[in-house]
Amino acid sequence: VQLQASGGGLVQPGGSLRLSCAASLSIFSITTMVWHRQAPGKQRELVASITGGGGANYADSVKNRFTISRDNANHMLYLQMNSLKPEDTAVYYCNAPKYDLWGQGTLVTVSS
Repeated sequence: VQLQASGGGLVQPGGSLRLSCAASLSIFSITTMVWHRQAPGKQRELVASITGGGGANYADSVKNRFTISRDNANHMLYLQMNSLKPEDTAVYYCNAPKYDLWGQGTLVTVSS
């Protein structure tokens, strides 16, 4: 059982990126999934979460800019990030908290 995150990269301020997380998890469709991030020199923080039914919650710092979504049929988790800011620079991790599963992280760098 594993989570595989992808989609990070270098983007200019104001730009967009879409992160993906592939889950080889048979009960994916019914478990809450979470995106976290860890910026250099800072603690890991929760960015957004989504229940199996699609209910989403966001950190205040990303509300109205980021959108978490999921494709239960294909066991995929997504994070659409718009209006990116330099302070969004971090390694982003997908997580299935009930099973303490973590992806390997994907680096997002927002810089001009």
